[in-house]
Amino acid sequence: MVELHIDGKPVEVAEGTTVIEAARQTGTYIPHFCYHKKLSIAANCRMCLVEVEKAPKPLPACATPVTAGMKVFTQSEKAVKAQKSVMEFLLINHPLDCPICDQGGECQLQDLAVGYGASESRYKEEKRVVLHKNVGPLISMEEMSRCIHCTRCVRFGQEVAGVMELGMLNRGEHSEITTFVGNTVDSELSGNMIDLCPVGALTSKPFRYAARTWELARRRSVAPHDSLGSNIVVQSKNQRVLRVLPLENEAINECWISDRDRFSYEALNSDDRLTHPMIKQGGQWQETDWQTALEYVVNGLAAIRREHGAEQIAALAGANSTLEELFLLQELVRGIGSDNIDFRLRQSDASVVFKGAPWLGMKIAEVSDLQRVLVVGGLLRKEQPLLAARLRGAAKKGAQITVLNALRDDLLMPNVAYITAAPSAWTAELAGVTRAVAEAQGVAVPAFAAQAVVNDSLKAVAKSLLSGERKAVFLGNGALAHPQFGALLAQAQWIADATGARLGVFGDGANAVGGYLVRAFPQTTGLPAAALLAQPRKAYVLLNTEPEFDSLDPQAALAALSQASTVVVMSAFRSEAAMQYADVMLPIGPFTETSGTFVNSEGTAQSFNGVVRALGDSRPGWKVLRVLGNMFELPGFDYDTSEAVRDAILGGDIASRLNNGAALDGARVAASATQGGIERYSDVAIYHADALVRRADALQLTTLGRQAAFASLPPGLFAQLGLAKGGAVRIQQGAHAVTMPAQLDANLPEGVVRIPAGTEAAARLGSLHGVIQVQAVEVTGAGAAQSQAV
Repeated sequence: MVELHIDGKPVEVAEGTTVIEAARQTGTYIPHFCYHKKLSIAANCRMCLVEVEKAPKPLPACATPVTAGMKVFTQSEKAVKAQKSVMEFLLINHPLDCPICDQGGECQLQDLAVGYGASESRYKEEKRVVLHKNVGPLISMEEMSRCIHCTRCVRFGQEVAGVMELGMLNRGEHSEITTFVGNTVDSELSGNMIDLCPVGALTSKPFRYAARTWELARRRSVAPHDSLGSNIVVQSKNQRVLRVLPLENEAINECWISDRDRFSYEALNSDDRLTHPMIKQGGQWQETDWQTALEYVVNGLAAIRREHGAEQIAALAGANSTLEELFLLQELVRGIGSDNIDFRLRQSDASVVFKGAPWLGMKIAEVSDLQRVLVVGGLLRKEQPLLAARLRGAAKKGAQITVLNALRDDLLMPNVAYITAAPSAWTAELAGVTRAVAEAQGVAVPAFAAQAVVNDSLKAVAKSLLSGERKAVFLGNGALAHPQFGALLAQAQWIADATGARLGVFGDGANAVGGYLVRAFPQTTGLPAAALLAQPRKAYVLLNTEPEFDSLDPQAALAALSQASTVVVMSAFRSEAAMQYADVMLPIGPFTETSGTFVNSEGTAQSFNGVVRALGDSRPGWKVLRVLGNMFELPGFDYDTSEAVRDAILGGDIASRLNNGAALDGARVAASATQGGIERYSDVAIYHADALVRRADALQLTTLGRQAAFASLPPGLFAQLGLAKGGAVRIQQGAHAVTMPAQLDANLPEGVVRIPAGTEAAARLGSLHGVIQVQAVEVTGAGAAQSQAV
């Protein structure tokens, strides 16, 4: 520890601490622009100049390490004069357009200019002009003349997002921040650059000119898209959500949020919002009142139970439903007499029965300190953007990352081995890792790995996991949906136990852990989601889900729902498909219009309240379910608040209910045979993961959003079909087919075609797994279509 004095106050800090960090610990504010606690030191704005005893000139507080006995003066005449001089320099070329600047009211330069700026500039020369840039649909760079070259955005891209999408060109007054060769900014974390910008150079394009910051009401909430549970601030005006910003929580999302969390609010005001209860009469939809709609639901379900039995009633829920909604839904269904309820809509292996709720296996913050990591079946940057950022930070400190997946996704971080294999070969590859670990340790090779083939890449994975101290084996969403998830889980558990690693599951959805806690899946006689759609029921209750996009087999889902006698849709949105298969639609509020709780992947329950009034006649989902329970005269539906429901669920220690162990069908724990033909690989597209992001216009216009419309083919298959840029393919899967634009992807193994799930094209096909046929479709000048099949 080092002792120094700041403005006469004694301070004791760790050796290597900078003056600005030491000052923060005492509550002393030193003005700054380029410094940020999460970024490297640039020391290029010089606004943090302070006086240090015996130093010949003021020193930058952000780049000056403390020394024993140092005496720092942050508000002395010498320090303030230096700071005012820097401010005068920064304002030479800064435009005087505060009245039209979106940053007005929350601008660091504006705030500091009040204290350190002069009322008039001594410089009368013409101010410089920097041309605007178009960097995509999320970030506006229309007024780059405001830029003060703090380079926060550049450093964020390099150090946190992992890709340098912005950089500085030229020198002196000709310097400017820009992208490379006219590229757009495509990182899944790019919106954080807007928050980092201390002036109005980088602003939110969807929010542009929508409101002034002092007009906005602010409420805390929790992001509803992935299992991290990022803390956010939702800002609204006139009961309309206009902006979402990060709320700092060092234990979960630090001070960042993903673009998915930031911009999905656009869907809340989309034309697809369901605002009134609706009943289909004679094939025509009619708006009605709540009492009529609820009586219709109760009478319809009661008739099914009476005539066909309660087992003909099924409920499917999205994993982004609140804890309270999932709990009351399963209570309602079981009260009626059915066990057919499931929230695991894309899970295909029903042999896995967890002993508790599968979770991350550690605290989220501990991911940053891992030294060895194996990820099985996960696209880190697309599924868990902020966990990927934490792992990227760990990799910069020397962590060794290894991955097994069907797509070599660019992790934007060093990795020891990246094993790409068709989904059907994952169990064989993981068995190879198992055997390599066993042989390296000199222990008996498990039976399921006895015939495994070990190559250098698999040995590298084993060697990595056998070294280091803090280790983890993570199962991603691709593994959760895999037809042999049980085998993957058992192998991952053996590897984790043998290497001293923790076993973690990322979780698909904001409340995946919560779904297990409230038993929103079959317990006794019920069938899992995939079976409930493959073996049609007479009645379905759908909560916060669009099965045509969210289920394992979209066409099977549409077929089952279309022939059901009663389909109840409880959602904030209406879709074209739902208008066809539903009989009654009940408008429930999205996360901004209701109170509720999400349990994130580390097992932390985070509650939130509504931010704006419900749109139209929408009602909170938990209230609708409570009323339905009362109308069925079921016990245990007398809750007055969502907090009362939450307390009834969480009465006890959540940690004791978290367990990645599972009871498995032993016959399933074996390497699967490689399928013949071309195999389909379907990860869930990042901006098609749920109903909100699918309706966020700005996200759909991004590069990642537009790429979801393409079928990706490996080089060999692309050449074999004679495809060229701009070509298209016809995908045939059983009786279903779709034509899609094709693109070459050298990151895919041969024999695998990637068709992103959650998209319009995927909704026209069958299961997310299996063999497909691919034809090149060529349109000649005469308009005739020619094709070559493979």
